[in-house]
This record gives sequence, structure tokens and C-alpha cells, in this order.
Amino acid sequence: MGILSWILIGLLVGALAKWLMPGPDPGGLILTTGLGIAGALVGGAIASAIGIGGFSGFNLPSLVIAIAGAMLLLFLHRKLRSR
Repeated sequence: MGILSWILIGLLVGALAKWLMPGPDPGGLILTTGLGIAGALVGGAIASAIGIGGFSGFNLPSLVIAIAGAMLLLFLHRKLRSR
């Protein structure tokens, strides 16, 4: 996938993660996109490490893995910012 695809998927995944985990978040579009891209990478790495697959393109299982990774990063981001 090209860089534009990663940015678009990151925006979608980041927005879905923020929608699924409502709460106070000062982050804007750039943080949301970065959260989605990083979430896809983290989710894919964790899924590969435990043997259930990885982020392999734009399909439903990959989208779920990416959203789970983004939600994990969003949770950690909120915990670190609350200190």
C-alpha cells in the first residue's frame, strides 16, 4: 500500500477508535491519523506475535485488528496525559 492509503486508513481507524472510546481528547486530525496508523502497526504486530494474523490490507479482519491497536494506543495516551 502507498503512503496515501496508510494515511486514509489511519484516519478511518483513528476516528473509529475515538468514536468507540468516547472521552476527553484534545487531539485533532493529525493526532487521530497518527493514532490510526500507529494502531494498525501495533495491532498487526500483536496479532502476528500471538498467531492470529496481521494487518494485510483493507479487509474486515485487518480493520478490526487496526482498530483494536488504535484503541490500545488511545487508552495509553489518555493514561499518560492524565498524570
